[in-house]
Amino acid sequence: MRVIVTGGAGFLGSHLCEALLKSGTTVVCVDDLSTGRLSNVDQFQDNPLFTFINADVSTGIDIDGPVDAVAHLASPASPPDYHRLPLETLAVGSRGTEHALRLALKKDARFVLASTSEVYGDPAVHPQTEEYWGNVNSIGPRSVYDEAKRFAEAISMAYARSCGVNVGIVRIFNTFGPRMRPGDGRVVSSFITQALNGAPLTIYGDGTQTRSFCYVDDLVRGIVAMLQSDEPGPINLGNPAEHTVLELAEMILEITGSKSFIEFHRLPVDDPTRRQPDISRAGTRLGWTPQVPTSVGLRRTVSFFQSQPLEVRAAAETVAGAQFEGARSTSVIHSEALAKTA
Repeated sequence: MRVIVTGGAGFLGSHLCEALLKSGTTVVCVDDLSTGRLSNVDQFQDNPLFTFINADVSTGIDIDGPVDAVAHLASPASPPDYHRLPLETLAVGSRGTEHALRLALKKDARFVLASTSEVYGDPAVHPQTEEYWGNVNSIGPRSVYDEAKRFAEAISMAYARSCGVNVGIVRIFNTFGPRMRPGDGRVVSSFITQALNGAPLTIYGDGTQTRSFCYVDDLVRGIVAMLQSDEPGPINLGNPAEHTVLELAEMILEITGSKSFIEFHRLPVDDPTRRQPDISRAGTRLGWTPQVPTSVGLRRTVSFFQSQPLEVRAAAETVAGAQFEGARSTSVIHSEALAKTA
């Protein structure tokens, strides 16, 4: 089996490449390194089953030889990245997705789109099922990512209906693990970086907003299962264990042993207040459920960050508080005070 992984040098893409290689699959990783890193795939460069192509799929994609599947993961995925690269985010979600679909059509290959829980916006339905159409602000600051993925889903289904492409869509909820960039702006990586640097952990809002955190190994198993199926989806992939952002901060402080404070800042525009996937469809159709508890995954992720001390220190300013426009500190709580009131 030969699989093309767009965005394969990114956090999630590199883990998918690794899992496929371990199964004996030939992998072609396509990445322009705008947010991915060569260091994520350096360990595969001597593997004869692995090929890296430095290219922007938004400008086209042409692969020689047979292709059995295309996993389209290419896209900036964290708020700082897609705010920094808004036009590129829209381009890879639109033109990039169509180029990947055309490749799948040409090669008669399975096509799996890595979509996102962001298509649900700030959901009015909880937990989120695949039938929910979402509550998205199409002109808000997060819209470049939300709408890029919604369009990617639409064009994927258009190619399925009009051209017969074997399309599958997975909607990925918050995922974390080793190879996350300390300064990528995701909540898990930001909290760990802040805690290891002894800096305040910055919470936007009052901390009661919820997320569901899925360890990367579990998530990748779901994508591989989707690649190996003919299931069209969409299918939610995520951990249904719901945690508040404040609970996450407290877990990371405990794991790291940090004495950092927790700061509260104003909630950014359109930031979703609740996120929890309904994964019934994934269980029924793919036989998939997450297996790694959040606490176990966090310990593994902290260990990875601890092995990258220079990069963690270098990211200190990037993940400092009030990074969102108009955000300002409203209160500060020490971790020991939190423990006394818990």
